[in-house]
Amino acid sequence: MSTVYSVTRLNNEIKDLLDAVPGYRNLLVQGEISNYKAHSSGHHYMTLKDEGASINAVMFRSDAMRLKFRLENGMKVIVRARVSSFPRTGQVQLYISEVIPDGAGALSLAFEQLKRKLQAEGLFDPAHKKPIPACPQRIALVTSPTGAAVRDMIRILGRRWPLAKVTLYPAQVQGRGAAESIAQAIMLANAIGEADVILCGRGGGSMEDLWAFNEEVVARAIYDSDIPVISAVGHEPDVTIADFVADLRAPTPSGAAELAVPDRAEYALSVRTLDTRLRTAAHKQIEVWRQRLTTLQERLELRTPANYIAEKRLLLDQMTDRLCAALPARLTREEQKLTVLRQRLLTAGQGGLHRRRLRFAQTVATLDAISPLRVLARGYAVATRGKRGAVVTDAAALEAGDTLHIRFAKGAANCRVTDTEEEA
Repeated sequence: MSTVYSVTRLNNEIKDLLDAVPGYRNLLVQGEISNYKAHSSGHHYMTLKDEGASINAVMFRSDAMRLKFRLENGMKVIVRARVSSFPRTGQVQLYISEVIPDGAGALSLAFEQLKRKLQAEGLFDPAHKKPIPACPQRIALVTSPTGAAVRDMIRILGRRWPLAKVTLYPAQVQGRGAAESIAQAIMLANAIGEADVILCGRGGGSMEDLWAFNEEVVARAIYDSDIPVISAVGHEPDVTIADFVADLRAPTPSGAAELAVPDRAEYALSVRTLDTRLRTAAHKQIEVWRQRLTTLQERLELRTPANYIAEKRLLLDQMTDRLCAALPARLTREEQKLTVLRQRLLTAGQGGLHRRRLRFAQTVATLDAISPLRVLARGYAVATRGKRGAVVTDAAALEAGDTLHIRFAKGAANCRVTDTEEEA
């Protein structure tokens, strides 16, 4: 009779069978990532596919922590994994321990990914970069205390600019925890705040050796530094993320020391040159002022107070003569103008007076013609009701017994009405 399996037993035996195959314990599988998800637990879930098939895969947190780059959908990779199944679902899947970019190295890919990310955030923006002081008095070195780089930088700084005080902020520059050590040293230098400039770097090595300077934590520490930072990593061809973020990139640690401070000999030569130029300019200026002083002295000798007074007296005499000569002629011209104006005024006044007399005579004649007295002189009289009453012009308005005041050309009389007559 055939054995009856439970689903759980079957799935467990399938898992055991797959785990027992030696060749399935360490496979290299090539494919393209899809359905990628980074879980909050730290595990990474994805599907690995090619043109003909696909298989689910998982990378646990302990293995994912070793990744130098971010996994993305569409990325072509070669994974090192074992084949097994998940008993709860019976699903066959890959358990990935390592991911290798197909075509590009893991470190190169991680470098480009972080570079694009930080560039998009503006960490490489030239507007954010701080100027390097021309003559720093205090210099901070963030590097390994045992490497050749620190000795080279201290030697060059001492030779070129011994006035500067150099302080070493030791940091691990290679291996696990190196990036955090470098970032902490930079933050410590900023917290103390004594340095005018920070030199951060190490000597040459492989990309793996220099990788600490490609970590995001170092890049952000350099960006957040209030003190200008000069990157000094590796040799001339070596380029790190720190170089892009730093305020100034030096090709080598020795080059960083040369860029950080002026050359004492060149500085002294510049000072001597400036001193010579200053002295020459001073001599020329003194000579110019000496010539001006001589000229002023000569002019002063010619213009003594006595000479000055004599010149002013001569000028006064000349002006007096001109004034005396011009005064009679001016008076004659003004008298002539006055005579003309007087004649014009008299002529205008007489003409105006004559016109006003004629106008007055015409007005008097007009008034005389319309005067009531002239009418009375012709034999007419004016009758009023009393001396100041209304003028009576209609006999019908009177009654027998009314008293009238009669005004004649000469004198007046009071009369009483005995009778009235109306015109037919």
